[in-house]
Amino acid sequence: MTAPDKRLSLCAEFVRPGARLADIGTDHAYLPVWLCQNGICPSAIAADINPEPLSRGAATIAAAGMEGRVTARLSDGLAAVSGDEVDDIVIAGMGGELITRIIGACAFARDPDKRWILQPMTKSEALIRWLSENGYGILRQDCCVAAGKCYTVICAAYMNKPNNSDELYPYLGELSPRNNKTHLRFVEGHIDRLSKMARGDARFAVLAERLKEACCDDRR
Repeated sequence: MTAPDKRLSLCAEFVRPGARLADIGTDHAYLPVWLCQNGICPSAIAADINPEPLSRGAATIAAAGMEGRVTARLSDGLAAVSGDEVDDIVIAGMGGELITRIIGACAFARDPDKRWILQPMTKSEALIRWLSENGYGILRQDCCVAAGKCYTVICAAYMNKPNNSDELYPYLGELSPRNNKTHLRFVEGHIDRLSKMARGDARFAVLAERLKEACCDDRR
């Protein structure tokens, strides 16, 4: 099987070698199959809430001959996955607010040994704010461009950390927009959205200007 697209490939880079994987919202199961085929993960659970996408995942697993290592499982988030089955959990391709609900409902979410590899399609700031407010630390964060759009991937773990009250942190996370053009492009997306929101609330204009300053004083 060929490597996944850049978005899922970046998620794959964050998975620890030897980790047992759960891929939540797996759809075609490309990521867990690729990780197991390439010896990165010894086993994986490909989970989805809907039977139709899960059937596509099961077909990918069967076509790759990976039935003994990748299990397709119908699950609402992590409801059908136990903590002793997995080490790293990928939740990709959905909104940041939905990702927070999935983690918040998980029985083993506060196990500090688990790694959460999260790829929000929207509302990354809501996800990072929630992680910060609920004791999670971001171990690593990066960005990529796929199909003309810029995405971020976050690796987090529960650390019982105090809340980071910096109002810019949900937008910047652990990115380095001054030093990385892809990170800058991602943060510029936040700035553009905040600038549009400022038409109805001037407070967003102040936040957008602060983000510009954090990125680079001479960005223009």
